[in-house]
Amino acid sequence: MFMKYPIGIQNFEKIRNDGYVYVDKTALIYRLADTGSYYFLRRPRRFGKSLLISTMEAYFSGKRELFKGLAIEKLEKEWTKHPVLHLDLNTAKYSEGPDSLEKILNDSLSEWEHIYGTSPTETTLELRFKGIIRRACEKAGERVVILVDEYDKPLLEAIKDDKLQDDFRATLKAFYAVLKTQDQYIKFAFLTGVTKFGKVSIFSDLNNLEDLSMNADYVDICGITEEELHAYFDEEITLLGEKNKISKKECYDKLQEQYDGYHFEVNTPGIYNPFSILNALKNLKFNDYWFASGTPSFLVELLKKTNYNLENIETQVVTGDSLNSIDSMSYDPIPVIYQSGYLTIKEYNERFKKYKLGFPNAEVENGFINYLLPYFTPTKENKSEFVVDNFIEAVESGRPEEFMKLMQTLFADSDYQIAGKMELYFQNTMYVIFKMMGFYTEVERTTSSGRIDVLIKTNNYIYILELKLDGSADEALQQIDTKNYAAPFANDKRKLYKIGINFSSKIRGIEEWKIE
Repeated sequence: MFMKYPIGIQNFEKIRNDGYVYVDKTALIYRLADTGSYYFLRRPRRFGKSLLISTMEAYFSGKRELFKGLAIEKLEKEWTKHPVLHLDLNTAKYSEGPDSLEKILNDSLSEWEHIYGTSPTETTLELRFKGIIRRACEKAGERVVILVDEYDKPLLEAIKDDKLQDDFRATLKAFYAVLKTQDQYIKFAFLTGVTKFGKVSIFSDLNNLEDLSMNADYVDICGITEEELHAYFDEEITLLGEKNKISKKECYDKLQEQYDGYHFEVNTPGIYNPFSILNALKNLKFNDYWFASGTPSFLVELLKKTNYNLENIETQVVTGDSLNSIDSMSYDPIPVIYQSGYLTIKEYNERFKKYKLGFPNAEVENGFINYLLPYFTPTKENKSEFVVDNFIEAVESGRPEEFMKLMQTLFADSDYQIAGKMELYFQNTMYVIFKMMGFYTEVERTTSSGRIDVLIKTNNYIYILELKLDGSADEALQQIDTKNYAAPFANDKRKLYKIGINFSSKIRGIEEWKIE
C-alpha cells in the first residue's frame, strides 16, 4: 500500500482521519504545555508551522481520539477541553493598505463574538479581543488557548512600504499586547512566524513570550530529522533510489545534500525541509520543490532597498542578537534572509560569539540564484536562462569571445531602475552569472599579490577576468600582469585566457573587453 503524503494539508484532524503520514511531534507539544504558557517560534515557510498550530488546537480542544498511537496519548491524563482562539494571518493579502489587516482581524473577532458575546464598550480591535478572552474563559470555565499562525505576514508583505509597515506594526502591537494584560484568563499562547521583529516593534512590549527559535531542545519541533527520515520513510526511500537508479545509501546522501542542513542553533542536528522531502518521495524525483512553492518577492525588494552586495552572502558573520531579532529600523537584510530560511548557521566562534552563515543545502542555493537571475540579468522575452546555458557552453568549449558577447547582451538589456547603484549592480550581476556555473567558478579569488575578480576553471581551460568601472580593458589586463595573477597556474596544462573588461556607467553595461 502506497503511503499518503500530506502535501499542502495543514489540518491535523484531516491528516489523522484520512490516513496521511504524520511525523509525531506531540511529545514536544506536551512538554511545552506542561512547563510554560507563552511561546514564540519562527521557522521558514513550508516548514510545518501551520500543522503544528493545528495539532495544538486539536490537543487543547480535548480531541483525544485523534492522538491514538502518538506519544502524547501516554503522557496526557486529563485531556481538558479549553476554548481555543485560532488566528490565521495567512488568509489575506496585505498590500492594499491598513484596512486589509483590520478586515482579517475583524473577521476573526466577529466569529469569536458570535460564540462568546460582545460588549457595547468594546470599540477597538484590542478591546474586543480583550473582552472575548475574558468571556470565553468565564463561559467555558477553563482558561483560554490562543494560537496565532504567521503573525508577521502583514509586516513582510509591506517590507518595501515604510508607511504601511508602520501602520501594521502599530495595529499588531496593540492587538498582541492583550496577551500580556489578560494573563489570568490564558492557559497557553503560541505565535509562529517567519521572522521576529524586535526592539521598537511588536516584541518590545510582548516580552512575556519565550522564544523557542534558537532553543536546542526544540530545534526539531518543525521539520524532519535524520532519525525520523529513517523511522518513517525507509521503504519509500528505497523506492526513490530504485527509481533514480542509485543505491539506498546514495539516495540518503542525495536527500541530505539537497534538503538537509538547517541549523537553528549551534551543535544541533541538521533538519530536513519537510515540504521538499514529502514531494521528493511522492514524485520519486529530486527537484527544487521549496522554491517552486512560492516566490519570495520580499527578498528582492529588500536586497534592492538595502543595496546589498551579493558576493558577501556566503561569508556573512553575525552576532546572535542580530540573528534572533530584526530591528525594524535597520537596513541590514541578513537577519531577514536568515530567518526566512535562505541562510542557516554553519559555524560558531565561541571566543567572539559570532555565527558564520551559509546556504543550508543545494536546493536553497540553486533556487536562490535562479530566482535572482531575472532581476539582475533581465533580457528581452525572458531569455536569461537560455543565454546563461549558451554562456556556460562557450566557457567549457574555450570560446571567450563568444561568451563575452553574450555577457555584453545581458547587460545591454538590463533595466536601469533595477540596476540601482551602478558598481554594485555590476558586481551582483557578475556574482549571479558566475554562481550559476557552480563548482568551477571562483569570485574574488585571493592570491599572494592581490585578488582575482573572477576565476573560471574547466577541464581544459582557465579564465582570469579582471573588471574595471569607467576605466579601460587595457588597464584591466595590465593589472592581471602587474599582480601576476597567472603565476599560480604556470605549470597547469590547461589553456589560460586573460580577459580585461571595462564597465561603463554611461552606457550602463560592458563598454569593451580584450582577451589575451
